[in-house]
Amino acid sequence: MVSVLVVFVVSLVWIFSVSNDVVATQIYTIDVVNEYHHDPGAFSQGLIYAGNDTLYESTGLYKKSSVRKVHLQTGKIEVFHKMGDSWFGEGMTLLGDRLFQVTWLNKKGYIYDQNNLSQIGSFQHQMKDGWGLATDGKVLFGSDGTSSLYAINPVNFEVIKRVTVKYEDREVHYLNELEYINGEVWANVWVTDCIARISPKDGRVLSWVFLPQLRQHLLTSGHTKIDVLNGIAWDEENKRIFVTGKLWPKLYEIKLRPITEQLNKNTMDMCSPPKIIHRM
Repeated sequence: MVSVLVVFVVSLVWIFSVSNDVVATQIYTIDVVNEYHHDPGAFSQGLIYAGNDTLYESTGLYKKSSVRKVHLQTGKIEVFHKMGDSWFGEGMTLLGDRLFQVTWLNKKGYIYDQNNLSQIGSFQHQMKDGWGLATDGKVLFGSDGTSSLYAINPVNFEVIKRVTVKYEDREVHYLNELEYINGEVWANVWVTDCIARISPKDGRVLSWVFLPQLRQHLLTSGHTKIDVLNGIAWDEENKRIFVTGKLWPKLYEIKLRPITEQLNKNTMDMCSPPKIIHRM
């Protein structure tokens, strides 16, 4: 979602000390495999890998929202669709040859042709708002900024199932951009450096991925105008994971590495944001 008035910095101090939060292989850090150019003006809301070095991206902000087709290796925008000035683009997913996109602060979504990004339809959904979208090839999975994860019929857009996402019996709010990976729904948790790996069957958080080093590296490199981590894409054929963020100049291919030591902070303290004040 949009920027915050209260700066909320989630940083891991990688000093493994005595802690009440015993970490097994359900907690992962990451190694960077590759870095790619990413448009630093893209307020990333949805990210999709579609094969053949092709990415699709949905971006937000009023008067700046867009849908774009991007070449992975170069970061070049190959096809660009600018949305109307009154729309704030949010999450997007690819099902068949159609891109489905939701928008912020309303229940309207758009459908685009995969090849030329022309708008070929629209829809109304039943979520409280539009934040994230993903698909398993059969249904759409949606988030609305709460702790709810929705399974949605892609034909009539009715909610098939809604589960509450929880970690150790505590609800995980601010679920944002989504990606479906190997039977799990991966979700950026807004304003944190965390990705929750969720069971779409019952909403349990199966594991966490911590990525604070990406944003910290950008900040120390002088990229002080970046916003939060947001954007997950999965290359199913080659088993590659890509991530980026809002207004980030880089897109990263990452590899997960389990943490088997103890962390010096409680997981929920790092991955559950405080009360947020929105800024337009």
